[in-house]
Amino acid sequence: MIYSFKGHIPVIHKSSFVHPLAAVTGNVIIGKNCYIGPGAAIRGDWGEIILEDGVNVQENCTVHMFPGKRIVLKEGAHIGHGAVIHGANLGRNCLIGMNSVIMDDAEIGDECIVGAMSFVKAEAKFASRKLIVGNPAKAIKDVSDQMIAWKTAGTQLYQQLPADCHESLREVEPLEELPENRPIQEDFYKTLQEFKKK
Repeated sequence: MIYSFKGHIPVIHKSSFVHPLAAVTGNVIIGKNCYIGPGAAIRGDWGEIILEDGVNVQENCTVHMFPGKRIVLKEGAHIGHGAVIHGANLGRNCLIGMNSVIMDDAEIGDECIVGAMSFVKAEAKFASRKLIVGNPAKAIKDVSDQMIAWKTAGTQLYQQLPADCHESLREVEPLEELPENRPIQEDFYKTLQEFKKK
């Protein structure tokens, strides 16, 4: 669902995928190879929202802001299921954990990882490569090369997902029983603990 608002029409690169059950409104610019999941709301009614290339905004996320603001989710930012980004700027290749809330004028540095269910208060500033957790969220340590390699590999899956969705996602009627030739799901990504053992 793509909506104009007060003359602002969203701009979405053709390589990106916005699920039909997501809502993108107004002054929103979405770059290349971005994925917007079902239930996500990106509301550029009161200000401008820019998603640089390779950003993913997963299911049931909200991206909005205080009136008159402009926010940027930089290249490769990864927004986990159910997170709220309200007027915050996100650095390149960062990870925002599931159900986290990032408030107005907060700045998350490049390659930071924000833990699931963290609350980043308004105007909080975090330098690059910090692991940020809690309520209120605090930086507890630096992000290691291994952690960011794992995060980057996960984001690359989401950067491939738009092409996969354009190619194969179709609305269908469900099957009533399992077919004999049901495809086998690929095993193509590991948890961080499994990744560390490699």
